[in-house]
Amino acid sequence: MGANKMDRKEQMLGYLFIVPAVVYMLIFIGYPIVYNWIVSFQDVTALTLGSDTRDFLGFANYKAIFADVTFRKALLHTFVYTVGCLVIQFSLGFLFAMFFAKKFTFSKPIRGFIVISWMLPVTVTALVFKFMFAEGNGIINAILLGLHIIDQPIGWLLNGNTAMLGLIIANSWVGIPFNMLLLTTGLNDISTDIYEAASIDGATGWQKFVRITVPLLKPTIMSVLVLGFVLTFKVFDLVYVMTGGGPVDATEVLSTYSYKLSFQLFHFGEGAAVANILFICLFLVALIYLKTISRDEMM
Repeated sequence: MGANKMDRKEQMLGYLFIVPAVVYMLIFIGYPIVYNWIVSFQDVTALTLGSDTRDFLGFANYKAIFADVTFRKALLHTFVYTVGCLVIQFSLGFLFAMFFAKKFTFSKPIRGFIVISWMLPVTVTALVFKFMFAEGNGIINAILLGLHIIDQPIGWLLNGNTAMLGLIIANSWVGIPFNMLLLTTGLNDISTDIYEAASIDGATGWQKFVRITVPLLKPTIMSVLVLGFVLTFKVFDLVYVMTGGGPVDATEVLSTYSYKLSFQLFHFGEGAAVANILFICLFLVALIYLKTISRDEMM
């Protein structure tokens, strides 16, 4: 009886330790999510925001945004932006990880220098790249003009055909160190004995990479891609600072469109609906990731 009583006390003590975290999650994460879903089914404008009685619209807000051309553009731009960033930052991050996995002089200082771009606030990075891509005195145009690649300055962020490219480059500059760090950790966890045994069997460098590195690194790769997708898909600050969704909605993404609907046009119900679509997309990606990881563990 005494042992059972002690076990119950330890169990109760364990619950007490997690109570603050649970309360924090319910107040600062759970409540906003639930409230946002409620607003998305109501007629909430600047006039009715503080009112206790709001008209229930059902799925009217969702029907309205799916019928909106700008929303469809924002959804497409979000996926284009996310995929473009993932391809660049994962590919270069993988190359850097493979490079820094080898032991050589000054590898740690150089790697630390590269990580600076990831440590900077995103708004600072956005402002830096906004000045770099400026048409009049931007360093990008200055370099290209100096190399005689272009004849006249290009308005990178003022042109619908190049603005998205500028955003992808800026975000990739931030994401490359993040990918590099996680992939380097995964590479370091692979035993060198496996590579030595493969060398004895006559395996080439490419065979080692395809049959040893990639399969053993698969959980890390999946984690990096999912985290990168989530962080990139919900981007707001970088796009808002650099282009504001322009020119003419050329770089409008779900987060910036939700902001405009809510805080510029004061259509809070539709803005909440757009935010919920973004949430659903990320939730589905998380489910796919968990299902993939569970299947790999069962195998």
